[in-house]
Amino acid sequence: MSLLANVLGFSAFGFGVRCFQLGLQKEGMFTRPLGHIGAAAAFGGIGYAVYHMEQRQNHLLADRKKELQTNRDRENAEYAARKAEAAA
Repeated sequence: MSLLANVLGFSAFGFGVRCFQLGLQKEGMFTRPLGHIGAAAAFGGIGYAVYHMEQRQNHLLADRKKELQTNRDRENAEYAARKAEAAA
């Protein structure tokens, strides 16, 4: 997902949470609009952090996968060499 989609999605969720909160309190949905802006901004910030955390995790997973593949190739080469020595 793109950064923009993450931030906007989390912001929309924050806006919805704020509307739900006001509904539970039986207040008007659009009273005090500064609270809506604050909730959307806070959740947008969380979306921004989640996006970068996901990118960092993907990078770490790719590095780990490359490392595991290198180890597997080395072990297969050693196994093939031992097998050839035993057959000879």
